Amino acid sequence: MSSSTPTTARATTRTRAAGTPGRSDVVIVGAGIIGLAHAFEALSNGLSVTVLDRDRQPVGASVRNFGHCCISAQDGELLALAQRSRPGWLRAAKASGIWAEEAGTLVVARSATEAAVLEELRAERGGDAVRLRTAAETAALLGRTDGGARGDGGSSGSGGPVGGALLPADLRVNPREAAPGLARWVAEQPHGRILWGTAVTGVEPGTVHTTRGPVHGDRILICVGHDLDYLFPDLAEDHGIQRCRLTMARAAAPAAFRTHAAVLTATSMLRYDAFTGRPSAARLREEVQGHSAELLEIGANVMFTRLPDGTVLVGDSHHYDATTPPFVDERTAELLIGAVADVLGVQRLRILERWQGVYASSPRGPLLVRDLAPGVRALSVTSGIGMTLSFGLAAATFDGTLAPTA
Repeated sequence: MSSSTPTTARATTRTRAAGTPGRSDVVIVGAGIIGLAHAFEALSNGLSVTVLDRDRQPVGASVRNFGHCCISAQDGELLALAQRSRPGWLRAAKASGIWAEEAGTLVVARSATEAAVLEELRAERGGDAVRLRTAAETAALLGRTDGGARGDGGSSGSGGPVGGALLPADLRVNPREAAPGLARWVAEQPHGRILWGTAVTGVEPGTVHTTRGPVHGDRILICVGHDLDYLFPDLAEDHGIQRCRLTMARAAAPAAFRTHAAVLTATSMLRYDAFTGRPSAARLREEVQGHSAELLEIGANVMFTRLPDGTVLVGDSHHYDATTPPFVDERTAELLIGAVADVLGVQRLRILERWQGVYASSPRGPLLVRDLAPGVRALSVTSGIGMTLSFGLAAATFDGTLAPTA
């Protein structure tokens, strides 16, 4: 577990010892990144906050991901919300001391079609937002010794890059430290508290009923992600919420690997709207289907990010169920780890840890915002972009511009 856990535990003890204070301006159910971003925004606006969580530290989607604030890969309204999230992350990092690096994202192109998608995105967004890189520059950042482009012009899905693009607006955080660090900051504020180990049994206007008794607040925000079905099963079913499970691992970084940017690949381009909306995207899907059908079958997003200790988070696959089975398929793990090793140009990666990620998913769209009663709102990111949107959602919640979804 991360080094911040003992500090978080001390903060937990302090908040419990505070007794039963009066009404808070805001009560937030859920100490994941969405709930904590809202707590940070509320406290920054001078409001008092109580955060409730049934666990005793963050253990869900917020600590199991890549720590990638994937701003530039969004499009339309989500891009605007992600762009608004960026300064919120930086303010929160400065206030709480958590690590947030303006490292950007490196998108690797290993075929002419992949490169065409990046060139089309640059033509739309401009050279400041999408900075094209040569094959040699991209290879050097990956630590490859083959110097870049393959001689075949690139359609096989393996080998060195033919080019790439840097998306400089993206941020990197350490997912194992970000939520615990923000929770610690909330608990340390004069008007903030977190009640860990506190399960919610019911919600009504002005009151959250818990296993530790009623908690009162003028405004109640339900930010429990995929666990919404535990509290409001009808709402979760109406929105079609499922649990998306991800196969992930942490590996020792190859010695020559240089970039601190998140690294995306062709399979990533098939999953994010900024790329799928480009003219060459359909041709890219056909190309990837031709050389990497197994990756598409497991819903792969072959990507990786470096942690501050130098190790690398690698993944991931996507499988959807109402309930998450605990079993990790070894073939899925082998496919993903092998694909990352191939991008890096190494024979194999030394795996240090494996786990399942999880997040809320819905075919009805990436956001659920529903007003359940006067002063009671449920809010879930039903896509894998909770880290990306978190502070943008919080800002929009408190300035009144976040409208309920249908």
